[in-house]
Amino acid sequence: MRIDLHAHSTASDGTDTPAELVRNAAAAGLDVVALTDHDTVGGYAEAVAHVPAGLTLVTGAELSCRLDGVGMHMLAYLFDPEEPEFARERELVRDDRTPRAQAMIGKLRDLGVDITWEQVARIAGDGSVGRPHIATAMVDLGVVPTVSDAFTADWLADGGRAYAGKHELDPFDAVRLVRAAGGVTVFAHPAAVKRGQVVPEAAIAALAAAGLDGIEVDHMDHDADTRARLRALAADLDLLTTGSSDYHGTRKSCRLGEYTTDPEIYGEITRRSTGAFPVPGAGGRVA
Repeated sequence: MRIDLHAHSTASDGTDTPAELVRNAAAAGLDVVALTDHDTVGGYAEAVAHVPAGLTLVTGAELSCRLDGVGMHMLAYLFDPEEPEFARERELVRDDRTPRAQAMIGKLRDLGVDITWEQVARIAGDGSVGRPHIATAMVDLGVVPTVSDAFTADWLADGGRAYAGKHELDPFDAVRLVRAAGGVTVFAHPAAVKRGQVVPEAAIAALAAAGLDGIEVDHMDHDADTRARLRALAADLDLLTTGSSDYHGTRKSCRLGEYTTDPEIYGEITRRSTGAFPVPGAGGRVA
């Protein structure tokens, strides 16, 4: 089985619609794909309606968290999207995305970048607006050559000249909320130092003690030495280890299935979840 547990659609900052995402996952030879848009479940219905035969869809989300001033992302899988407390928290995060984006646009304009809210909103479309949409606008304006080049201290990285904060979950609360909603949590790209400061291993140990289920090890932002170190840490802490593409369509260079998760780990994730179940494809609807 080929299993990719981290992919985004236009419901957040990917360029594939949810329907396109599941079709492209099947075309890439995947058996399982997880839809993990940022802080939203808005792509679920469309994705579920179009899952092709032979593909299984795992519903999820990538939650924006912050611990001691350091940003981090928590992947949540197979939770009940209607659980009230967790739904309220996701709404708070989503609602803060627009004023945060507008604040960053204002900072960019102060830095001489001729960017507008209208341009960024057009790029985001119906998705939950975020930094990748702003970065795409910067590429379109010729300010930076790629989306990744916008995520530096000069521009949009945490603490960068054009950075602005937003409401984010405490990761310990995220673990608690996801578990209460019947879901499973995996710390996304925990050692992606190219994105900025990362949390120390002691924090990962504390999260494991609080109920964190796993860490994402095989990821494009982790080199071979980092993957080996994280795998050893996971073994020490009795954490599951996953591998994923972190696919964003054409917005990033990663490909669906570039990194994958062991079928036994996937089986354990589904065994632990009680909030939702994987959706096996039955052909899907024609778009």
